[in-house]
Amino acid sequence: MGTVKRASSRRQGASALTLLCAMAILAAPGLAGTAFAAPSAPPAPSAPAAPARPAPGGKSLEQIRKEIEDLYRQAGTATDAYNLAESETKAQSERIVQIANLVVAGQDRISSLKDRAGAAARAQYRSGGLPPGARLALSDSPADFLDGTGRLRQGEKATTDLLSELNRTQTDLERYAKEAGALWQKMEDNRVKKEAAKKEIEEKIKTAEALENKLEAEEKARLLQLEQEAQYQAQTAWLSAGAMKDVKGAATDAGKRAVQWATAQIGAPYVWGATGPNAFDCSGLTSQAWLAAGRGIPRTSQEQLRLLPKVPLKDMRPGDLIIYFDDASHVGMYVGDGAMVHAPRPGRTVTMAGAGSMPIKAVVRPDA
Repeated sequence: MGTVKRASSRRQGASALTLLCAMAILAAPGLAGTAFAAPSAPPAPSAPAAPARPAPGGKSLEQIRKEIEDLYRQAGTATDAYNLAESETKAQSERIVQIANLVVAGQDRISSLKDRAGAAARAQYRSGGLPPGARLALSDSPADFLDGTGRLRQGEKATTDLLSELNRTQTDLERYAKEAGALWQKMEDNRVKKEAAKKEIEEKIKTAEALENKLEAEEKARLLQLEQEAQYQAQTAWLSAGAMKDVKGAATDAGKRAVQWATAQIGAPYVWGATGPNAFDCSGLTSQAWLAAGRGIPRTSQEQLRLLPKVPLKDMRPGDLIIYFDDASHVGMYVGDGAMVHAPRPGRTVTMAGAGSMPIKAVVRPDA
């Protein structure tokens, strides 16, 4: 009886793996009637073929695949640094505009206060500046004197308040100037970071493309097949470990909109730093998908990890973001049935892939 159960379980597991890893996602949980077309799975392993000739440099195609993959991963990390610097620069620029408006308003306020202070000084001058005792002795009516003294005290208080406000406004302007100076310095620092990240990105991509361009057409085709097989094996191992056993979460309305928007971009090319409408990098795709769903989220995968609520894998639902690798340099959107949609890397397009085809660092939820 135990043997029959184990055999049945193996058959069910194999069926699920074939379905999931082939990406035949016909109806993701909680997505009510939304179907997702997906690429076919890599060919099933066949009998060992004759050894292929060594690739350029004496390296095997598998070694070249790993080298290219590593270069693109490094480019992805640099892309995240570039995107973060770009996002911070935008926020700093907007704050500087706000400060400029505050400075203009403060300067106008100081001009108005100075005019009022001048008017008060002129009024005091016209009174002759006599001490109260002298004005009492010269006054025909003590009652008029006392009434005038009360008004004078009110005027003195108003003048004191006016000078205090003038000092506060001047202090505010000094603070604005310091803040603007600090922001300008941060913008310059970010410019340097962006330039360094851009240089690193371009170098890594150029090196990876040079490696691939040395290959013959058949080798390039085989390289793509090796890439798919590696993803298939990772997904298979992930599912075999029971990763999807308790994952049954249903998408929210916002999650459905985000998934529908993201999957509609399938086929769009990966371009580092891009947020659409015709090309995306990994976090450009996820951030724009959730913006289309009505939720603004951080621009980069690292900031998405840092600022969005984390959820256990077992509670994952369509629309959640899956952060990959220890450095959080990649992100995809879970769509259901063990699959996710993502913008993989330069030279590839937005596509569907197994949610476990890369090492998962965390799952975060934009609409928690």
